[in-house]
Amino acid sequence: MARPLFAQINLAALRANLARARAAAPGAKVLAVVKANAYGHGLTRVLPALDDADGLALVELDAASTLRERHYTRRILLIEGFFEERELPELSQRRLATVVHNEEQTAMLERAVLPRPLEVFVKVNTGMNRLGFAPGAVARTCERLANTPSVAALRLMTHLSRADEDDGVAEPLAVFEAACRGLPYPRSIANSAGVFRHAEVGGDFVRPGIMLYGATPFAFDTAEMLGLAPVMTLRSELIAIQSLKANDTAGYGASYTASRPHRLGVVACGYADGYPRHAPNGTPVLVCGRKVRIAGRVSMDLITVDLTEVPAGRPAGHLHLVTQAIEHLEDVFVGMGFTVAEGPEVETDWFNFEGLNLPPSHPARSLWDTLYLDTSDLDGVGDQQLLLRTHTS
Repeated sequence: MARPLFAQINLAALRANLARARAAAPGAKVLAVVKANAYGHGLTRVLPALDDADGLALVELDAASTLRERHYTRRILLIEGFFEERELPELSQRRLATVVHNEEQTAMLERAVLPRPLEVFVKVNTGMNRLGFAPGAVARTCERLANTPSVAALRLMTHLSRADEDDGVAEPLAVFEAACRGLPYPRSIANSAGVFRHAEVGGDFVRPGIMLYGATPFAFDTAEMLGLAPVMTLRSELIAIQSLKANDTAGYGASYTASRPHRLGVVACGYADGYPRHAPNGTPVLVCGRKVRIAGRVSMDLITVDLTEVPAGRPAGHLHLVTQAIEHLEDVFVGMGFTVAEGPEVETDWFNFEGLNLPPSHPARSLWDTLYLDTSDLDGVGDQQLLLRTHTS
C-alpha cells in the first residue's frame, strides 16, 4: 500500500487565479507560465484549467512538444529559448515561439533554413542580469533578426527583478524604454508581480507564473489580499499518537521538551514532502479549527504536533484515508479567508504524492502550505479532517 500522503489539485482555483491575472491586466494577452511541470502541479493535469489563457510559456522543449502532441494549438513560448542549433527545425515544425537572449542564438537563426519561420521575443536585460541583451545591443539585434528569413515576427520582452517592491519598476522600465525606443514591436514585461502593477508596467503580453498557483509574489501582500486561491494542498494521516510526560522530549536533537503531560500526534509528512524543514517548535497548526503547535524537529517524512487542544481520543493506528471531496471545513476555511465551493463545482484531482519525485529545491514545494489529515478516530471530532497550515503566505 502506498504511503498515505496525497496532493490535491484544485482546477477551479487555477481557473479563478487565471481570471484574476486577466482582470489585473485588461487588454493584454496572457501567457500562463507552466515551466517545471506547471510548478509541480502536473502540466497535462492542469491544462484544462488554462483554456482561457492566450498561450503558455515554459522552458522545456520536450514539454512543449508534448503539448502539441496533445493538440494544444495556441502560442507556446520557450522563455529560455533554444540551446542548440539542431533544435530549430523542431521549433519550426511545432510552431513554437522562442526567446532570443544572446548573440549565439541570433547567429544560429541567421544560419538556419527552416520550413516555417519563427516568432521571436528579443529579451532585454534591464537589471536582472541573468538573460538578455545589453540595452545598447537591442536595436542592432532587432535589425538583424528582422532581415533573417527564419524569423516571422519580432516581440520585445524583459523580466523585472524588483516588481514586488514599491520603487522596483521605474528604473528597469526606463532602461527598457530607452533600449526599445523607435522599435515598433509588441512588448512583454510583466511577471506575476508586474501583472498586479500592469497599469504602471504595461505591455501587450503578460506572463503570470507563481500567482496562478495561489502564491503571492509580494513580501507583505498575502495571496488572500490579492484574491488568489491555493491550487495545491497536501493530505495525509495521523499515523500514531504518543503520550508524553512532563520533561519528555520529542524528535531529533530532543529539540522539544514537554512542559506538562500531553498527547503528541505523528503526521505522515516531512521535509522530503515539501514541508519546511526549519519550521520551528511552535509553528501554528490548525486542528479542526483549533490552533495547536508543531512540537519537535520536522523529520524527513514525519511531523509531530501537540494535540493538547484537540478533544481526547484513543491512540490510533493508521487512520481511515478520506478520498472524497473536502467536507466540514467551511468554518476553518472561512476563518483563514478561503472560500469553499460545494458539490460538483469543486474540481479536484487527487494523486499519490510519492509519484511526484520532486527534489527538495523544486519550486512547487514553496507552494505547499496546507496539509489535510483525517481525524475520524479522535473522539469528539467526528469525521472532520485535520488541517495543518504553515505561515508561508
